[in-house]
Amino acid sequence: MQLAANLVVALIGLLHVYILVLEMFLWDKPAGMRAFGLTREGAAATKVLAANQGLYNGFLAAGLFWGLSQGAAGGSIQMFFLGCVLVAGLYGAATASRKILFVQALPAAIGLTLLLLI
Repeated sequence: MQLAANLVVALIGLLHVYILVLEMFLWDKPAGMRAFGLTREGAAATKVLAANQGLYNGFLAAGLFWGLSQGAAGGSIQMFFLGCVLVAGLYGAATASRKILFVQALPAAIGLTLLLLI
């Protein structure tokens, strides 16, 4: 069970690194605009906001990797940051796109469940 939990936490951390890259560096590029359904004008108008949002996703990733680096003692750190991801995913699904529920919130809920089962 520990291995499964660590794998899910690591994958969620990598997902948030990917989101960081999309939001901070690719927001107004074809990959970023395609990922978020943006027009060139919309991307240009929101680029600074997206970069800030990307930075926060990087903090989530850093927290998850920090928790993993602590071994068994990092379970509470992982749970805290997975909880943050879950709340962010639920809020994003309610306000921005329902897809966020499945991309962000559901994996976080799975990770939390696995950690609770250890």
